[in-house]
Amino acid sequence: PDRARNLLVLARWQNQWQDLCMKKLVSVTIALCMTLFAAVVLAGGDAMTEFEKADVDGITNFTVTRESNGFAGAVVGFGGATEPSAMKSLKNRGFSTIVNLRLADEDGLDLDASRAAAEAEGLQYMHMPLHTDSPDSAMIESMLDALSNTNNQPVYIHCGSATRAAALWMIGRVLKDGLDLDSASAEAEFIAQKPEAAIGFAAAYISSQRE
Repeated sequence: PDRARNLLVLARWQNQWQDLCMKKLVSVTIALCMTLFAAVVLAGGDAMTEFEKADVDGITNFTVTRESNGFAGAVVGFGGATEPSAMKSLKNRGFSTIVNLRLADEDGLDLDASRAAAEAEGLQYMHMPLHTDSPDSAMIESMLDALSNTNNQPVYIHCGSATRAAALWMIGRVLKDGLDLDSASAEAEFIAQKPEAAIGFAAAYISSQRE
């Protein structure tokens, strides 16, 4: 009887131990899955974007993203001075919205002709001048909101040399996507014709917003 009782107790202990081990295994598996899921999510907007340059008639210094995970969508285009004649090419490349950061009185800009050419191709045209001498935080925020709006994507952003376009991108990558400053600076350097100016302006603006 004692032997039988001991065997019964041992069997019960083994079953309890197996149940405990199984619960531990399930908990560890769930924790691992959650960790992996978080890693995938965090690798989205804060992963560096790859870019490529291309020659497009009527556009100075054209750059386009390769499947970006950033705030402005998967495909974003950047450029400097953009002639009205380039709107057809931008439409053919799949862009939906043109965001012009140039001041209305800049040399070489025909704002009315550019808007008319864009609209003739079925493109949205947004004139949002970026004053780097006296940046307006409300205006910059409205620019970032316009780029983030999926109804406007894919977006093509341009100024005179892609320098202000690169600066705006850098600001959004840091403040919206949480990308570190060095990585965002490297992206802006690739886009801008005058990278030091773009990075200097963006870094100063980002610092002012973090104070």
